[in-house]
Amino acid sequence: MARDLLGRWGEGLAAGYLQKKRYTITAANYRSRFGEIDLIAENRKYLAFVEVKLRKNASFAQAKEFVDHRKQERLKQTAAIYLSQNPDNTKQPRFDVIEIYAPDGMETKHPEIKHWEDAFE
Repeated sequence: MARDLLGRWGEGLAAGYLQKKRYTITAANYRSRFGEIDLIAENRKYLAFVEVKLRKNASFAQAKEFVDHRKQERLKQTAAIYLSQNPDNTKQPRFDVIEIYAPDGMETKHPEIKHWEDAFE
C-alpha cells in the first residue's frame, strides 16, 4: 500500500513536470494485458509513452537502467495497443523515462527530476 502511494506520488510529480514543459497528459496508468504505461503525454510534435522511475538515489544505478529490454518490449506492446485504439493521433510516438530521486520519499522537499526523451535504443 505504501509503495503504491509512493509510486502514485512520483507519477504525480512527473505529470506536473511534463505539464510545466507544455505537455498534455492524455492518460495515466494505461493498462493492457502486456503491462502498464505510467503516463501518456503529448505536445505539439510527440506522443510520449512515459515510464516513471522513483528512487532514493542513484548510488546503485540510474533509475532508467531499471527499464531493461524486457520491460521496454512490454511497454512497446502496450503502446501499440493504445495506438490501435486511438488511431487518429498524428503525432510521432516515442518512449521517455522520467527519473525521480527523492531521498526522503514523499517528505523530500525538492526531488530531483531527470527527463530522458526517446530513451529506448
